[in-house]
This record gives sequence, structure tokens and C-alpha cells, in this order.
Amino acid sequence: MLTNTLICVAGPTASGKTELAIRLAQTLGGEVVGADSMQIYRGMAIGTAAPTEEERARVPHHMVGVSEPGENWSAARYVAAATPIVDRLLAAEKTPIVCGGTFLWMEALVRGLTFAPGKSGGAVRAQLEEERRARGMAPLLEELRRVDPESFAHLHPNDEKRILRALEVWRESGETISAHNAKTAALPPRYRSICFALSFQDRDDLKALIDLRVERMVAAGLLPELDALLARGIPRDSTALQAIGYKELLAAKDGLMTMDEAIETVKLRSRQYAKRQLTWLRRRKDIHWILWDKTRDFDRALSECLDIIGRESQKGGIRT
Repeated sequence: MLTNTLICVAGPTASGKTELAIRLAQTLGGEVVGADSMQIYRGMAIGTAAPTEEERARVPHHMVGVSEPGENWSAARYVAAATPIVDRLLAAEKTPIVCGGTFLWMEALVRGLTFAPGKSGGAVRAQLEEERRARGMAPLLEELRRVDPESFAHLHPNDEKRILRALEVWRESGETISAHNAKTAALPPRYRSICFALSFQDRDDLKALIDLRVERMVAAGLLPELDALLARGIPRDSTALQAIGYKELLAAKDGLMTMDEAIETVKLRSRQYAKRQLTWLRRRKDIHWILWDKTRDFDRALSECLDIIGRESQKGGIRT
């Protein structure tokens, strides 16, 4: 019995996270909790490779397709929504299988991170944006240097988004974002976790699978899915429609590139995204890697995961 322990399934796009998570949930008597910033939206199943109806029928899924695409989600909002689900599963002696490609969300959930005050669209942010437009970034940078020298030292002067965020936290709370983050990092994780990451021995095999998946998305109706979102009035500049796949097809619809060029761009950006995901995961020292050969052998992967879970549960789990 895994006590207060989450099983996390991570990995780059197209690596097989969904299938392994479902098999783990079936074997351990658990349920899947999504951790993907785009699969959170309804009506975007094709372009986000969200679990299909058939996959969701195999085990219960949470935090998938629960929001309108016009809404904005942050790590803070995700943690607030997902934590009660995880707690209910644990109370019912079910193992939460946290699965997705947004690793910041996954880590925030496991650690139980709290977030500094302020939000995009709030009054303080609006005031900062107005000051930026009226006077430029120089006075704001000087304010940051004065009130939060630690953030000033490590933020690039052109990183306007994070500079404004740091000043927003200071103005709203009187505490620097540096101090808040230091206090949060010092707290023990909310949950124990055993984390797996999927990838391929040969990077070229991952690239080929990503390209194939993009082609299958297009064949499955990615363009009609985009048209349906636009028909519902989802703004073109919404976070949802900036996702890889939708943004490029929007450009093709606007005549900025051909459809063939858009599809090739989707492949390229998906491969680039996978590379960034792998870079993030390799920084983690506590992850158990499951590396595929030419094909994805889920029976072998499940067996390896269960062996690791058995060993870790005897030690009381590992902390993320």
C-alpha cells in the first residue's frame, strides 16, 4: 500500500505517457490526474492528444477537458483544482497517477507549492503595464533593483514578463518574490512521489514518432477541430489557440503559409518542444527513466515500473 504517495508519469510529447498511466492505474487500483496545460480545455482533444473516450473509459481521468478554451490557467489555479482530487483519491485508498507534459504543474502539485499574490489582468498588473507603456522599462527596472536586488540580479533586462511579475508581488504584498520562493522551496513536499519519465534510446526514433503523430492528428480532423473552436467564438489570441498545432493552422488559414508548410512547422515545433521537455526532466535527479528501443513495449515498461514502486514503497516512497 502506497501511503500519501503519487505516481508521476512524465516524458516528452508522443512518448506514451497516457498508455502507461492507464496501465499503472488499472494495476494499482488508481485513477489518472492530468497535468497538461492544454489538455485541460474542452474541444481540443485532437490537437492536444488528450486521452480518448475509449482510454478514459478504461480508468477514470481527472483534470482533462474541464475548462472552456477561452479561460486562462496557471500553475496556482491547477494546484488549487487538482489537490482536492488527489486528497479524495488518497482518502479512498486509491493511487493517483499524475500524468502530463506540463512538468511545472506536476511539480507544483507534488510539492504543494503556494504562489505569490497577484495575477495577470489584476489592478496592480494593469498599473504596471500602464507605467511600462508611458515611461518604458527603465524606471521599473530601477524600482526592482531597489526593492528586490536578488531578482534584479538574475532577471534579464528584456524579460519584461518576469520583471513585472516581481514588482507586482512586491507592490501587492510587501514581500519580494525572491523571499516568497525561498520560503516555499524550504517547505517539505506535500506528497511523496515516485516519478517515471519515458523517452527513446535513439532521439531519431522519438522525432519520427512525433512527425507521425502530427500527420495522424491532421488526418483525424485537426483543422475541423480548429474551425469548431473559432465558430464557438474562442479568441484567436487566447492561450488555447497559441498551442502548437492550432497556431500554425491559423496562420495557414490567414494565408501566411500553405497548409503543407503549416504541417511541417507543427512537426518542427513539436520536436523542439520535446527537446525542451527532456532538458527539464534531465535536471531532476529522482526520476526513473524508462527508455524505449525502436518500439514502445508497454508490458515491459509496466513491469519495470512495478518493480521500482515495490522497492520504493518498502523505503516509504521518495520525495520529489
